[in-house]
Amino acid sequence: MSELQKTDKKVFDLIKAEQVRQTEGLELIASENYVSKSVLEATGSILTNKYAEGYPGHKYYGGCEVIDQIENLAIERLKKLFGCKFANVQPHSGSQANMAAYFATIKPGDVIIGQSLDSGGHLTHGAKVSFSGMIYESYGYGLSAETGKLDYGEIRKLAKKVKPKAVVCGYSAYPRAIDFKQFRKIADEVGAYLIADIAHIAGLVAKGFHESPIGIADIVTSTTHKTLRGPRSGIVMTNDEQLAKKINKAIFPNLQGGPLEHVIAAKAVAFDEASKPEFKKYIKNVLLNMKALANTLQAFDFDLVTGGTDNHLILVDLRSKGLTGIQFETALCQAGITVNKNSVPADPNPPQVSSGIRVGTAALTTRGFGLVEMKRIGELFNIVADNVDDSKVLKEIRAEVKAMTNNFPVPGIS
Repeated sequence: MSELQKTDKKVFDLIKAEQVRQTEGLELIASENYVSKSVLEATGSILTNKYAEGYPGHKYYGGCEVIDQIENLAIERLKKLFGCKFANVQPHSGSQANMAAYFATIKPGDVIIGQSLDSGGHLTHGAKVSFSGMIYESYGYGLSAETGKLDYGEIRKLAKKVKPKAVVCGYSAYPRAIDFKQFRKIADEVGAYLIADIAHIAGLVAKGFHESPIGIADIVTSTTHKTLRGPRSGIVMTNDEQLAKKINKAIFPNLQGGPLEHVIAAKAVAFDEASKPEFKKYIKNVLLNMKALANTLQAFDFDLVTGGTDNHLILVDLRSKGLTGIQFETALCQAGITVNKNSVPADPNPPQVSSGIRVGTAALTTRGFGLVEMKRIGELFNIVADNVDDSKVLKEIRAEVKAMTNNFPVPGIS
């Protein structure tokens, strides 16, 4: 019996219930992944006991000798992984990493432009309900009505019209590659900083499956828990020494207090794992699995935004199936398959309803799922779409899903 089971059975039972859900279901949320047992161990370590405000060599607390070594190790591994000159591993999340990037470059009230929420952008890229749309004067750029892809000509027109101080590129739900050099040209033409958020594609960038913005963008931000397969947290990178100093100040003391040193240790572990040849093979398989799933869905007449994918995710427009995002998400969940509803370009429905779903293959690839399984999952999507209100059919699919997952253990879960 574990100590938690003895002292707080309610919390223990809830964690066990979540363990069952993760083990017996198909996780297809594009922003989720499974960390290794080593990352779990570091995240749950005694490092959570230590307060360590400040930076290595300049902490505001005593007893940080070991902590400093851990943080420096994480920094050096991150710099090596992405080929950057300066890095900060203290952000608690990707949102705080983005906030730090803004604080380091622009002032409240300045104009920023970023990919709009309904075109696949992130809340922190200027959405009005986010700090990024409240503190700054924000404008969103969309996608081409013809192709569903980024239209750099239109982005340039917007930039020249509103004259932003910062141009943000990156996304939460966009299935195509980003041309960072095009964004650099646009930013230079209007005298703006370029901030690249690679939260979703960090693993692809690290292993050469997507162009890197390092050396192109002024600042690069990311989470560490999506395709990078680390703990839930954020990072900021740059090649500019002066910006590095401003980033450090923005994170502490401007935005955060003591860093989560147990999570920083877990990041160090994840960065080391991502540097191995096995991780490159993993990312390759993520992309192959995504292609297989996308092709299967298209064979069943699912409408994929942009007509396909270049990365680990797809955005499915369900209007051709007569469904909303919340309807399909709910039905899939009942069948043991987890996705998230997502807005699509020119979506007539509000975000909490939406007309699409976002699907990713990073998590299932970590479990060892391959092309055969992806094809079958695509077939199950089609069956669910035809039977969203048939609880009997959904229950049968859930049983099949449970049987399927028996062959693919989740890392760190015995």
